Amino acid sequence: MMIDEHNQLSLLKEQFNSFEHIWEKDENGVEFVYARNLQKIFEYSEWRKFSKVIDKAKMSCKNNGIISSDHFVQVDKMVALGSNSIREIEDIKLTRYACYLIAQNGDPRKTKIAFAQHYFAVQTRRFEKIIERMENTERIESREKLKEFEKEFGRVVYDRGVGSQDFGLLKSKGDHAFFGGHTTQDMKRKLNVPQNRALHDFTQKTVVLGKALANAITTESVIRKDKTGLGEITDVHVDSNKNVRKALIKSGINPENMPPEPDIKIIERAINKEDKKLLPQKALTKK
Repeated sequence: MMIDEHNQLSLLKEQFNSFEHIWEKDENGVEFVYARNLQKIFEYSEWRKFSKVIDKAKMSCKNNGIISSDHFVQVDKMVALGSNSIREIEDIKLTRYACYLIAQNGDPRKTKIAFAQHYFAVQTRRFEKIIERMENTERIESREKLKEFEKEFGRVVYDRGVGSQDFGLLKSKGDHAFFGGHTTQDMKRKLNVPQNRALHDFTQKTVVLGKALANAITTESVIRKDKTGLGEITDVHVDSNKNVRKALIKSGINPENMPPEPDIKIIERAINKEDKKLLPQKALTKK
């Protein structure tokens, strides 16, 4: 007998809600579900059989290079028995990622397992997209921060005898110190940055923030030590960049060896396009 479209939709909603309503939060606000609750939803009648699926999921987690104990937390809890007594049973707190792996290792002939495989794949991809959006937004914000610090840096040194032509030389000296002897042009060639584009439109957030910090330190030092002229300010700027570089190297970060990032202007356009889609239609209509 064929299930009509209305009944199919109702079934999908029921299955979706069964997964959405089982989540709990621990004292730190982290979402989890108890394995024994998931066992019922996945229609496994025996804990013994479901435990084998969990073991396979743990192995998948390990093979993916992820610490399984971060997603499968062994616990003991008390449950009520029919005789008004209670006893302790073993259970496992599962993250969404753990549930996704369990679904992938479950019996696909079970309707709930088949649905869960799709459900958790969609949820995982949605989470990945959110993380990607956050990382891109942070990168854009760091780039804007560098621009702000460069603008303030330029304003201060102009007032102290550094002309617009010399400012480019000053920045280049700073890059040479920051990138361990590599010039701005060297880094552009290394990262395949177009000559008409700024180097830091293609560098990683850590590198961008490092340069922003170096500019901020130089600006503060020039004012506090009352430095003037290209020579004195260049010495301060080189020292600032060297000191920031040392801090990065100490943390295991080598600025000149960091791989390039996608063009930040393309990232900005993509985010702006997404934002426009989220705006109400009325907001886009000119009166």
